[in-house]
Amino acid sequence: MKEYVVLVNERDEPVGIDEKLQAHIDGVLHRAFSVFVFNSRGDLLLQQRHPGKYHSGGLWSNTCCSHPRPGEAVEHAARRRLREEMGFSCDLERLFGFVYKAQLDHDLYEHEYDHVFVGSYDGAPEPNGAEVSGWRWVRPEQVQAAVAEDPSRYTYWFRLALNRVLHAAGEGAYGTAVIRS
Repeated sequence: MKEYVVLVNERDEPVGIDEKLQAHIDGVLHRAFSVFVFNSRGDLLLQQRHPGKYHSGGLWSNTCCSHPRPGEAVEHAARRRLREEMGFSCDLERLFGFVYKAQLDHDLYEHEYDHVFVGSYDGAPEPNGAEVSGWRWVRPEQVQAAVAEDPSRYTYWFRLALNRVLHAAGEGAYGTAVIRS
């Protein structure tokens, strides 16, 4: 079954749909989301993407990320994929959005309007083995240091969003930014 993404402009206004892989081949701007889940101690839940993913396989990333389906609300999609990828649910709050474009492995591109959500959960995830090959709770300052030391071990979008998420989560800030890369 083919998966489709919602094509958008830089104001996140829908302009069409495209098959997911084709959108990543062509590098067209599409809607996406990233979920960052913290526990009550302030640790961030990271996932290691399954090595068989169509891009960025084996890299560490935020708790969950994906694309809403055409006609699906972004927050609903974020909750759905959190259950599908990590095996749990929690309340999510949108922090901000940003636009980025990057060339990745396998001659693919990410060009996304990424909606960033944050949530809180204290249990152990039960990840889907087809999506996730590892997970760990990490102190924010430890992951910041690890990303600075070896950014190639982390997904591109995670590296872009991490510091802003940590700041916004701590400050309760909201907004939208455009990040050019």
